Amino acid sequence: MKKIVFVIAVFILSISLQAQKAKINWMSLEEAVEAQAVNPKKIMMDVYTTWCGPCKMLDKNTFQNPDVVKYVNQNFYAVKFNAEGNKKINFQGYTFENPDFDPSRRGRNAQHQLASALKITAYPTIVFFNEKGETLLPVPGYKTPGQLELYLKLFFNNDHETISTQEQWNQYQKDFVSQFKG
Repeated sequence: MKKIVFVIAVFILSISLQAQKAKINWMSLEEAVEAQAVNPKKIMMDVYTTWCGPCKMLDKNTFQNPDVVKYVNQNFYAVKFNAEGNKKINFQGYTFENPDFDPSRRGRNAQHQLASALKITAYPTIVFFNEKGETLLPVPGYKTPGQLELYLKLFFNNDHETISTQEQWNQYQKDFVSQFKG
């Protein structure tokens, strides 16, 4: 009986450890750009705020999904960016900061200059960049794993380069078959 309990405990522990390992390898934008110089990959940037409910849902439901984690880690550099934070960011020859950031404020704060430069108007927004660090598309709003999969594969496979009309985009979405679970 002790052997059975021990085996069950080890099994549960191994599942727990595997679940803990399944995390996206988040980095700063500067780190992602440096990594691109060595090994070119596209960048997926999660633009969030600390007060945003859908941002927290995206972290909990989508960015912890094993299929999302695996696909992002293999094919993209993943960047987390607090759109109301106060970190200085050097990107494409410019220094972006948040001069109006107020550390005593709870909830909403001033928008970071990089978020403004990227024309972010809603949170969360996932911004995709090509291998040269050029913006491909900001995708606003909460996305389920399957909804995010469409964009991940659209950009990874460079399918976005063949879509130039609303009709083509509608057809692409209609034809897309999600393979992610959850």
